[in-house]
Amino acid sequence: MSTTTVQTSSAATDDRPAPAASGKARGRGQRGLGASLASHGILIAGSVVALFPIAWLVFLSLGPDKDDYLHPGGIWKKMTFDNYSFVLNHTSFFDWLKSSLIVSLGTTVLGVMVAATTGYAVSRMRFPGYRKFMWVLLVTQMFPVAVLMVPMYQILGDLGLIDSYLGLVLVYCSTAVPYCAWLLKGYFDTIPFEIDEAGRVDGLSPFGTFARLILPLAKPGLAVAAFYSFITAFGEVAFATTFMLDDQKYTLAVGLQTFISEHDAQRNLMAATAVLIAVPVSAFFYLVQKNLVTGLTAGGTKG
Repeated sequence: MSTTTVQTSSAATDDRPAPAASGKARGRGQRGLGASLASHGILIAGSVVALFPIAWLVFLSLGPDKDDYLHPGGIWKKMTFDNYSFVLNHTSFFDWLKSSLIVSLGTTVLGVMVAATTGYAVSRMRFPGYRKFMWVLLVTQMFPVAVLMVPMYQILGDLGLIDSYLGLVLVYCSTAVPYCAWLLKGYFDTIPFEIDEAGRVDGLSPFGTFARLILPLAKPGLAVAAFYSFITAFGEVAFATTFMLDDQKYTLAVGLQTFISEHDAQRNLMAATAVLIAVPVSAFFYLVQKNLVTGLTAGGTKG
């Protein structure tokens, strides 16, 4: 047999189709049935754990008696919305809501403005001690509320801001601004420096570059900072209880405590009020959740 014949036979052998695989190969990123069932089971269990307290609170709010929480099985036969009607018509709920919105929105606007300018300055400008400055902001978060209460009360008293919305807004900003400044600094780091240089070439001042070029690109990060500031002010209790003396200026979180006294506890009304408090925040979170996820993930890495 000649060499040519051997080469031809080998080539014909190589051209034959390979035998079929015994099983269907999984593509990249695909999981097996067992892994899918396990992951779905874990997610379902986590969802039940997260949603059960909320569902239980709503269930208890439908019981007309203040002691129904001791015998929750009897609520099924006498469910009613009378608790919600009483809270809306015979309490200061709307005054509490007004106070909460004033304080929360004020904290959001002022806190985001201060945090955005602080985060941008540290991200772009190399002034003496800029690294230590951010660590100082982080250290302020280490002190518990009980330690800060007395000095803050004295400061607000000297400024005449006790029992005022502005005083409470400033107190909440002292909590929200350090975290939001860190968050926004990380987000500004992901925005290319060439944009700042282009602004200077066009004749913009540093503030003009920040306001007209950087802020529009940082909307997801600003959304996260705004939501955090809003939630911080909306649900806080300790500072609002201490610094707000007029019951008409109570926030919702403080007004919720009025249903419990030394000798009585109207837990059915408290549950109904808690549900009413959670509805607007939950709706707002649902509407902005995409921006929140984008802002949190974009600030985590520098690209």
